[in-house]
Amino acid sequence: MFDGRDLHEAERWIDEWRCAIDERADRARALSARLARLSETARSPDGLITVTVGAGGDLTALGLGEGVRRRPAGDTAREIMATLRVARSRLLTAVTAVTHETVGADSATGRAVIETYTAGVNRTD
Repeated sequence: MFDGRDLHEAERWIDEWRCAIDERADRARALSARLARLSETARSPDGLITVTVGAGGDLTALGLGEGVRRRPAGDTAREIMATLRVARSRLLTAVTAVTHETVGADSATGRAVIETYTAGVNRTD
């Protein structure tokens, strides 16, 4: 039923499949490493607040200029949150670019990564 050509063709197909899987795994590892190193910083329009977010969108640094002492705490809090949203938005832009470069933004992996980060950007903490 099987001749030598069929067996050779099956082996070739398996080798191609294995290479494709290895290539995807390499790209996924590269994406993971690049994403882990990402961070973004944003500054409020008045320059008094600086916010940095890490790869997961979490606040990693907050800088407050002395001028924040002259305004209501509620205004400062709102400005911190607005600046945090800008930093997270920049992070999403960076994530999208890195994803596009490594696995493709339209791949299943790429879409999943970008959707995950989009949810993180839109959180309200």
